[in-house]
Amino acid sequence: MKLSMDLACDSPQAWLDAVLDNFDSFLQDHANCERKASAMAMSFVAKYPDRKEILPELIDTAIEELEHFKQVYQILEQRGVSLPHKIGADLYVGKLVDLCRSDPRNRFLDRLLLASVVETRGAERFRMVAENVKEPELQHFYKTLWISEAKHGHIFVKMALQYFERDEVYERLAFFIEKEGEILLGLEIKSALH
Repeated sequence: MKLSMDLACDSPQAWLDAVLDNFDSFLQDHANCERKASAMAMSFVAKYPDRKEILPELIDTAIEELEHFKQVYQILEQRGVSLPHKIGADLYVGKLVDLCRSDPRNRFLDRLLLASVVETRGAERFRMVAENVKEPELQHFYKTLWISEAKHGHIFVKMALQYFERDEVYERLAFFIEKEGEILLGLEIKSALH
């Protein structure tokens, strides 16, 4: 059963062109995004240790994202590219976080759904990379990531459904999907995941 919803818009071709034109820069940003994704999953564990129904999946997700970071790091090493010294702010995620409500109950729901939307966008973009990058090993790598990120998009919705009514979850998810499309299309095109 599909738990997440389709994105409001596709990533523009100009984004893919920028990535393929400066793939090393994309890889550096991708590594940072995987580090942040792992930390985000663990932050749920730290903030909500009483949510025992979802802790195992959150821990598994954090480990999987850290493994992705390791794999991207190995690709960077093979290409002679170092990790950036500084992890810059992610304007895309920042604008999405700004949409989250502040009261504890609703913030928990919003952060789960925000994670779902970000993972779903990542899956779409990894699919685009897999289908267009020239190197066969990178095609394979990004295809596996595409599948993984799509799964994560579903996992976070499934977690939300553990604690909130279905109608509330999908109404709020629709809100985030609509806003995510607006945010995405308003961002400067660069060789980065977001």
